[in-house]
Amino acid sequence: MASSSAQIHVLGSTGFSSSKRTAAGKSASRTVFFGQRLNNGRLGALPQSAFLKIGRSGTGGRSVGPVRVVNEKVVGIDLGTTNSAVAAMEGGKPTIVTNAEGQRTTPSVVAYTKNGDRLVGQIAKRQAVVNPENTFFSVKRFIGRKMSEVDEESKQVSYRVVRDENGNVKLDCPAIGKQFAAEEISAQVLRKLVDDASKFLNDKVTKAVVTVPAYFNDSQRTATKDAGRIAGLDVLRIINEPTAASLAYGFEKKNNETILVFDLGGGTFDVSVLEVGDGVFEVLSTSGDTHLGGDDFDKRIVDWLALNFKRDEGIDLLKDKQALQRLTETAEKAKMELSSLTQTNISLPFITATAEGPKHIETTLTRAKFEELCSDLLDRLKTPVDNALRDAKLSFKDLDEVILVGGSTRMPAVQELVKKMTGKEPNVTVNPDEVVALGAAVQAGVLAGDVSDIVLLDVTPLSLGLETLGGVMTKIIPRNTTLPTSKSEVFSTAADGQTSVEINVLQGEREFVRDNKSLGSFRLDGIPPAPRGVPQIEVKFDIDANGILSVTAVDKGTGKKQDITITGASTLPSDEVDRMVKEAEKFAKEDKEKREAIDTKNQAESVVYQTEKQLKELGDKVPAAVKEKVESKLGALKDAISGGSTQAMKDAINALNQEVMQLGQSLYNQPGAAGGPGPAPGGDAGPSTGKSQDGGDVIDADFTDSK
Repeated sequence: MASSSAQIHVLGSTGFSSSKRTAAGKSASRTVFFGQRLNNGRLGALPQSAFLKIGRSGTGGRSVGPVRVVNEKVVGIDLGTTNSAVAAMEGGKPTIVTNAEGQRTTPSVVAYTKNGDRLVGQIAKRQAVVNPENTFFSVKRFIGRKMSEVDEESKQVSYRVVRDENGNVKLDCPAIGKQFAAEEISAQVLRKLVDDASKFLNDKVTKAVVTVPAYFNDSQRTATKDAGRIAGLDVLRIINEPTAASLAYGFEKKNNETILVFDLGGGTFDVSVLEVGDGVFEVLSTSGDTHLGGDDFDKRIVDWLALNFKRDEGIDLLKDKQALQRLTETAEKAKMELSSLTQTNISLPFITATAEGPKHIETTLTRAKFEELCSDLLDRLKTPVDNALRDAKLSFKDLDEVILVGGSTRMPAVQELVKKMTGKEPNVTVNPDEVVALGAAVQAGVLAGDVSDIVLLDVTPLSLGLETLGGVMTKIIPRNTTLPTSKSEVFSTAADGQTSVEINVLQGEREFVRDNKSLGSFRLDGIPPAPRGVPQIEVKFDIDANGILSVTAVDKGTGKKQDITITGASTLPSDEVDRMVKEAEKFAKEDKEKREAIDTKNQAESVVYQTEKQLKELGDKVPAAVKEKVESKLGALKDAISGGSTQAMKDAINALNQEVMQLGQSLYNQPGAAGGPGPAPGGDAGPSTGKSQDGGDVIDADFTDSK
């Protein structure tokens, strides 16, 4: 009976295994590796999506396949106000993904140059001082908001924040003559994060879990999901940042604990109280302030510097965009230095100029003065903590741990405040800059099926209801209700013969409509005329696991139904999102082409340098005819570099490489050259037919024997 051997080919992997018959009729196996081999002897990460072609060789062998095995990588993304981070489950643990620059976090900054080039991340942040009006930062503070809600925030940035015809926020970019929605700028940050993650993980990333502040309302959550869609990302879940932090903290912990997560980021502040342990993460309550963050502490330093300068020099630096950008960057640096020092020197030479000459800022800021400037901001941190504990029906003594999240919690005054309020030393075992992304990666692992035995029970941060007679808000779903949830209420008409009702959906905690946020409204028509109070209209609220709301209204008499997913007055319409998706794809293509052009030019210049160096070193050893051909192709490549055409450079590189190969061949063919005619010095003349002396094929490959 003829023996057969099974073969598995993993296409595109970093290695392959081959079986070969030996003279004795036994099968010897060896593995040939291409690329890096890890220290523990395992291969580098294989692509998550691979084709397996399974078949049998030998008499009567037949192939079956190909079979596509797909295990897509889902990442966790912390889309922050100041910095963003990505993490993924690797080897059963959440791991931070480093970006293209080798950093663990990426500045949430996007800029456009005068040439129309787009810059994202650190490279955008570096040029902010010389390009303040086209550099967009802290955009998270504007996402999903109306212009009327961001009056204060719009004064803190060096770019122009404008209002569109619907009262929504737009960010003006004079460099390219365009106004962006905040979602578009956030999408560009997400695109950079995902592209870097794809390179790091050696797999195309298209799915993610994205975090938002716990106190984000429905409009802001929907807008964040839209940003993901514009970036070409399938956002599987939106989760709250403090909840994500608890997932990272409690991952693999067995003990039951009650924890308070104190999350002070660049633009938002959240507090959540949770019970964690043995894979169950239950949010008991959440509170916060989406208008309070590290940016506000920076602004106190900016205002202090500007006020002192105006007093001394009579010049208002806040009206100078470039000076404002320099002040903002210096303020952030000073704040960070005061976390470890008791005072810092602030030096801003040539901050502006007058007819008398250039003006400078040279001053010292002490930690005590900084804390005095921010005393009211520190006081504002107390209320959400008290509210969260009250809603959870707990006291400070019931807490087992207090977890600090967000870079702003590094301020000693914040740590001291938390310690005084809770009576507990804050837990510092987690990295406040990375813990949210790590927790998002755990949730991503749950959704991808890589992590089991984790149950996450989150809550809605704000009450949801609708407008009823007298401008009163009637609550349907109270705050801190566990998600997902669904609730119905029956309402009636307010006047005799009323044939339609306007349903105004609200979010907030106040009694009257005017004091809450309107998420949107819709009409239910076709109600049969009847005395007031007779028609029965059932309104049903559904909130999904992302915290996003949909509302249905049904006239119980006629069965007429009207349902909408609340998109909110301050979020983008669907057709606008589709347009932005197409535009983002166009930008991605342009970015790829620009990157390819830069890489090709760098390669071309490297080839020119190496070839010239080789010709110089070899000197007279190169035959004149061969040298002339190489120099001709070398000149053609230099011309192609000057011309700037990517394809011309590629063609010229290939042509030059061909001539360089001929150059090498001509050297080896010269009498007495190593590898030329005749035996090499000290060696025997062996067969040169590609056969070994025993007649077997010669295989030029490094390999390791499978033992």
